[in-house]
Amino acid sequence: MSYSQQELLISVVARMLGGLGHIAVGVSSPIPGSAALLTRELSGGRTRVSILGSRDNNSFTDGGVELFDCAAQGRVDAFFLSGGQIDGHGNVNLVGVGDYPTSDVRWSGCFGSAYLYLLVPRVILFRDEHTPRVLVRDVDFISAPGSSAPNTYRKGGPHALVTGKCLFLFDKDRKRFRLESVHPGHTVGEVTDATGFDFDLPDGGAEAVPETPPPSDDWLALLRGTVAGAVAETYPAFAATAFSNPPADTLSA
Repeated sequence: MSYSQQELLISVVARMLGGLGHIAVGVSSPIPGSAALLTRELSGGRTRVSILGSRDNNSFTDGGVELFDCAAQGRVDAFFLSGGQIDGHGNVNLVGVGDYPTSDVRWSGCFGSAYLYLLVPRVILFRDEHTPRVLVRDVDFISAPGSSAPNTYRKGGPHALVTGKCLFLFDKDRKRFRLESVHPGHTVGEVTDATGFDFDLPDGGAEAVPETPPPSDDWLALLRGTVAGAVAETYPAFAATAFSNPPADTLSA
């Protein structure tokens, strides 16, 4: 069955969420939000999903304040972060490009990202754009650190990095990424050329890196039915195109 690029990325994220009790999703995150809602459907409703900005899929009444409280109490199992820059040590930059405070380009800011990065056990970094401009050797400003000193209380940190080309997993002991799979239509060489930081390969080298598996027919049925309806409440434009197999962006299993 054919599937869209968005459906592929949703399935990549969802495979890392199974069995979790509470998944929280920030604003402007339609693909992570869809993955969380798919996980809820697969769990039979046992997984709780909180999407900031949603009326139907968010029990919080005070926005980010309650999210931060839940994270501090150990009641959030997974969260998602993105960034204008992400480096090979899992550091995230949400402030800007250039020497702070005289940055050449300024972004929206951190909004608690460092706090959640240290407290939520499974943080998945997501950025569709996979270029050396985004995936850099060292970020210009550390908004949220990928690792901390040994005497720092830290329950959370980077679990994986999902891009439009591949999936990286984060090795907390080595404090660097390992290439886990390459999405259909891309190659290890292409990923290497488009990545500004060094990363590890599995035993066996580049030839041992598998292709990212496509979403199953059962998952696609859920995505195009229940999940599309649920995510449309918060992201109507995304839902109108992501699950309809647009011809220019359609892959085949």
